[in-house]
Amino acid sequence: MIEEGSKSSKSMVEKRQLFMEMRAQNFDVIRLSTYRTACKLRFVQKRCNLHLVDVWNMIEAFRDNGLSTLDHNAEINVSRLETILSSIFYQLNKRLPTTHQINVDQSIGLLLNFIVATYDSEGHGKLTVFAMKAMLATMCGGKILDKLRYIFSQISDSNGVMVFAKFDQFLREVLKLPTAVFEGPSFGYTEHSVRTCFPQQKILLNTFLDVLMADPPPQCLVWLPLMHRLANVENVFHPVECSYCRSESMMGFRYRCQQCHGYQLCQSCFWRGHASGPHSNQHQMKEHSSWKSPAKKLSHAISKSLGCMPIGEPPHPVFPEAAERPQDLAHTTQLRPVANDMNDTVLISSGAPTPSKSTLESPSRLDEEHRLIARYAARLAAEASNSTQCPPTDLSFNFDANKQQRQLIAELENKNREILQEIQRLRLEHEQASQPTPEKAQQNPTLLAELRLLRHRKDELERRMSALQESRRELMVQLEGLMRLLKDEEQKQAAQTGSSPHSSPSHSASCTMPMPIRSTSAGSTPTHTPQDCLAGVGDDVLDAFSQGVPRNLRNDLLVAADSITNTMSSLVKELHSVDDGLEEEEENMRNGREKVSTLKHSGKRHSTPSF
Repeated sequence: MIEEGSKSSKSMVEKRQLFMEMRAQNFDVIRLSTYRTACKLRFVQKRCNLHLVDVWNMIEAFRDNGLSTLDHNAEINVSRLETILSSIFYQLNKRLPTTHQINVDQSIGLLLNFIVATYDSEGHGKLTVFAMKAMLATMCGGKILDKLRYIFSQISDSNGVMVFAKFDQFLREVLKLPTAVFEGPSFGYTEHSVRTCFPQQKILLNTFLDVLMADPPPQCLVWLPLMHRLANVENVFHPVECSYCRSESMMGFRYRCQQCHGYQLCQSCFWRGHASGPHSNQHQMKEHSSWKSPAKKLSHAISKSLGCMPIGEPPHPVFPEAAERPQDLAHTTQLRPVANDMNDTVLISSGAPTPSKSTLESPSRLDEEHRLIARYAARLAAEASNSTQCPPTDLSFNFDANKQQRQLIAELENKNREILQEIQRLRLEHEQASQPTPEKAQQNPTLLAELRLLRHRKDELERRMSALQESRRELMVQLEGLMRLLKDEEQKQAAQTGSSPHSSPSHSASCTMPMPIRSTSAGSTPTHTPQDCLAGVGDDVLDAFSQGVPRNLRNDLLVAADSITNTMSSLVKELHSVDDGLEEEEENMRNGREKVSTLKHSGKRHSTPSF
């Protein structure tokens, strides 16, 4: 619970941080709501690093995360949204040079909180797939033409005709962006927005682009093209003095009054409604996004008057009215696109078969080929529309150039095929070399040395075991001999002394013999006594040491030694007791003889005692 509370507090801090930074820019002083909304959304775009992600990279991220197969009304939770944003920004860091890496975690946190605040204000923790696609496709970088084409592909049917219900859904979702930056009263959704944009009944791609890229565009979406114009003029320099703030140069837009001669304002003064002298805010102003020197203006006017250049250029290339069919790309090889700038890429592709079909036909690659082929077809259509004004000599030149390009593409494909085959061959060789075989193990001197050492150790242990078993057998044979001596001496004592009271303790002590105790220690190693090591051992010893259970050799030897020691002690004691009895009888005999001799001398006849 504490961890969840810390996460929620952290997200609230990040959310407040974005809006606090936006307020610090003081965008609310801009008097025109269109510029105010565009500036705020441009700030959010740059702060979240979305301006570095092209719309085609965004489409690829949608596909890699499985959003292309989901229904528009399907809902995804915040955790999956965070995963999608993580893939977008981590892929962006891979494309950027090391000196221009972004803070991925900060970008994910800021953008995630902005999306949740925009599309999940009630706190359900979910948003629709279409809402996420519409927001990210609108706020990412790239050309507005590519964005509108992608949006049209999401709201049109299989015949290439726009579905009004889907466009209405798109307006509902995209107009939540101005509301999120507190500009909802100026650009809020209304039920009549769809018919205001398209009063026609059948809307195709070219009509859709004509309406949304017109000057002016529909009122509800007027901030969208302005946001792209802001991105294009951020670094444009105008060597002109502002008539109000007297700044000697301008950056961004430049505004020139159509009534006051030579009166020009920088974008900061115009946005804030500053005016001086006879100029009034009610005067009509013309917006300039570039600087042209007087010489360029003169040449442009002369060329226009002589008819050497078209008077009006179309806002976009004309695309085929029929819906684009999926291309068969089963035998297509595509090299990685080489970036020329932030918006354009160079494509090298052809229809030759390749050997590694499984590695080159992933869904992301196929979709990228769809995208790039569509762009290439648009360029060809634009070039075809302009080729009618070219002289016939240019046709032959273009044909030769195309032929050279095809030859170059074929050479590159052959080289690519050879490289793939070489990579496959090297991979197989590496796998074969890394697998160990018994022959290699036999030829390895280290393994052979270890094997000899193990065998030597095994032989040494077997010799030690045999020696220990032989020592045990000898000790047990000695013990058997001692036990036999003890029994013989016992029988002799029983025959000689009979029931002599002084020999009873020694007799009982000699009959008592400690028996071996079986060890139950967990650390002992059980060893079975072989039959050959007990050859020559009597039944008493076999009964004492052959209990039918595994025995510990070391403990048995220690017990046998203790038994031998005790038996020897008993035997020595018995011998000492026998010697003492003999000495006592000799003393008695000597005393008797002395008494006999004494009686003889005294003349008395006494009978000698019987022994």
